[in-house]
Amino acid sequence: MSKQSLELMKEAFTIHSFDPSEQIPEKVYSATVFFIAKTYDELSIVCPDSITLNSNESESGWAALEVLGPLGFSMTGILSNISGILAQEKISIFAISTFDTDYILIKQEFIENAINSLQQDGYNIINGQ
Repeated sequence: MSKQSLELMKEAFTIHSFDPSEQIPEKVYSATVFFIAKTYDELSIVCPDSITLNSNESESGWAALEVLGPLGFSMTGILSNISGILAQEKISIFAISTFDTDYILIKQEFIENAINSLQQDGYNIINGQ
């Protein structure tokens, strides 16, 4: 079975943490791509580094690899396989899933090593435009 193709997104991202009672800042919605998750304990927003938010905590400088999909819900082990390869290289990830696909965020200083490791394992990596 062939491995999935992944695309390196052109944006660098920041991961923000807010109190769950806070409103989502309006400027998030103007971003070309963003991710929002809310639980009982927190509100997390991932958006391009170019958008400055007044969050409780934040960490910038994340690159993102998109697993090119759509991926069916019956497909198994995709994130497990990718994260396993990166774990062997001691590369931490921040994973995000959507209805159609998965995104793996990796600190920018480790992205070249991550791409090389995934390519050596048979993944096709496309450089985003």
